[in-house]
Amino acid sequence: MAKEGMFATQAKSLKPHIKEILMTDTTTATIAPEVIISEKGFVPTLLLCFFLGVFGVHRFYVGKIGTGILMILTLGGLGIWSLVDFIMIAVGSFKDKNGHTIKAG
Repeated sequence: MAKEGMFATQAKSLKPHIKEILMTDTTTATIAPEVIISEKGFVPTLLLCFFLGVFGVHRFYVGKIGTGILMILTLGGLGIWSLVDFIMIAVGSFKDKNGHTIKAG
């Protein structure tokens, strides 16, 4: 009997704290990161990648000079790197040198 009374008292004293913890966890889980859209245009980036992607021109356009030079030296990773970039631009997950997403409208 003494143990049951002790557990009941502890449960009552923890009840308000459990509610606070649950409320805190729920509110922090719903916060989404803010997406910043780049100043660079979606259509020019996509077209540059499509027509001159093996030379990395689209990477120079968005400010990624180092990887643009690497794309020139490897011919866009023999076309694979260019294809991956084209898909990333088309679906809206390609980023400029500042980490801002390049998206349509």
